[in-house]
Order: sequence, then structure tokens, then C-alpha cells
Amino acid sequence: MPPKAAAPAHADPKLANAWKTKPGHLLSDAEVLAMPEGEYMNAKQIEFFRAKLQALKDSVLSNAGETTEHLREDTTIVPDPADRATIEEEHALELRTRDRERKLLKKVVQSLARLDSGDYGYCDETGEPIGVPRLIARPTATLSLEAQQRRELKQKMFGD
Repeated sequence: MPPKAAAPAHADPKLANAWKTKPGHLLSDAEVLAMPEGEYMNAKQIEFFRAKLQALKDSVLSNAGETTEHLREDTTIVPDPADRATIEEEHALELRTRDRERKLLKKVVQSLARLDSGDYGYCDETGEPIGVPRLIARPTATLSLEAQQRRELKQKMFGD
């Protein structure tokens, strides 16, 4: 006997209507996910994603400042070659991390501009909605899941 299919998950009624009374920047991920599909990229969702992107931007900028301070205070000369190598490796790792964050910052700024222009939340290739779950997981997404999968498949087959 085949296992029973799980009943479709129904959104908590409290979550489904929370967006109507709360400002967008105070909504939780679950509350935005519980919104009806017909409300895609309404003013509350735009406000929610703007707050999410701004918090991400602030976090990246804060981390960059900490790295600068950390690298400045770690400039003492260490006589032991093993210790010096360890410190240099830590610096290299930190700088690689900051480089990734620099690229993320660029995407965040682009996403904020897309919010301003009204393009945020829609796929660059197809124009279809990217979807709230994907945007919550990756607020800088510019492609729908299907378009991203096609792009990755092409890259895998033909290289960059």
C-alpha cells in the first residue's frame, strides 16, 4: 500500500493576515511567505525586502571596517617564521572573505536600485516572478530558479 500523500500545508491564519496590520519592515520571513500570491511585490513586500537588503548592506560594511582595523593592529613583526606564516595565511583568508563580501555589496546595491526602478522580484531573462521563498533565501537573486538552473547547466556544458 503506497504511503499517504501529506495534506497540503495551510498557512497559519495569524500569519496570513499579519501583513495587513504591520509595516513591511517589521514583517517576519514567515509572515511574508504566508501572504497570498496575488500580493506579490506589493508595497509591504517591497518595504520588507528593502529593509532586508539594507541590513545586509550595513552588515557587509561593518565587517569591512572590522577587517581594516584587524589588519592594522596585526602589523607587528613576528620573528618566528611559522607564526608569521600563520598570521599571513589568516590575513589572506580574511582578505578573500572581504573580496567576496565586496562582490555581495555590489549585488545588494544593484538590488536596491532594482527596488527603486520596480524591477526587483522579476527574472532578468523571462520577466516572470522570482518568487518570495527564493528572494528570502537570496535577496540579491535576479533570475528565477528555472532560469538559474538553465544558466548553470549551460555553464557546466560549455564552460564560462
